[in-house]
Amino acid sequence: MARLAVNIDHVATVRQARGIDEPDPVLAAGLAELAGAEVIICHLREDRRHINDRDLMILRQTVKTKLNLEMAGVEEMIEIAVKTKPDLVTLVPEKREELTTEGGLDVKSQQDRYKRVVERLKEADIKISFFVDPDLDQINASKQCGGDIVEIHTGDYSEAKSESEADSRFGRIVTAVNLAADLDLCISAGHGLNYVNVKRFKALPQIEEYSIGHSIVARAVLVGFERAVREMLELVKDF
Repeated sequence: MARLAVNIDHVATVRQARGIDEPDPVLAAGLAELAGAEVIICHLREDRRHINDRDLMILRQTVKTKLNLEMAGVEEMIEIAVKTKPDLVTLVPEKREELTTEGGLDVKSQQDRYKRVVERLKEADIKISFFVDPDLDQINASKQCGGDIVEIHTGDYSEAKSESEADSRFGRIVTAVNLAADLDLCISAGHGLNYVNVKRFKALPQIEEYSIGHSIVARAVLVGFERAVREMLELVKDF
């Protein structure tokens, strides 16, 4: 049975739109766990555009399942991770001008750097995931750098404009998942997945976890947070 990891960043985005203290992403994390989520994800960006240091501190104290910290592999964030000790760090690319994370991390061209990042985080007993495109070279590089997990970026598939385009892009994901499994990497998937396009992934039992945020938060506006999480959990639990 696949796990559901709920990303609470977009709850914080709504909060920051008014510059006030609600809705609280920490409370959303608790509701997600009550609804059955097994992992809580937050992305502490260098510009603190949504999740902030206070959120991360309280999440580490209150999350009862597992906490996955998404971050750039830069010195400030490494120090924060070592101090906070999330259960998992997912290394992601980060650009100031992007609305959300666009594309996977280029591990291949920076292997020496990421080997050092992984070494420092593992010294703090933190597991490492690389967020990468469904690209065989990037998956091989993630393994060589010491990653425990690869999270396959599903954004291109999610943004397909036609059925044939979706078929082609999903085929790349299948190939990437098969390689990651052959390399004995744990596998997760995420970005742009929603209550419709996630159903296709039932054909990929190698994927152990689905990282989903925006579509859950969007649905929660209409049906409530716990129900939105439960409905997504119903879709992925039999994968």
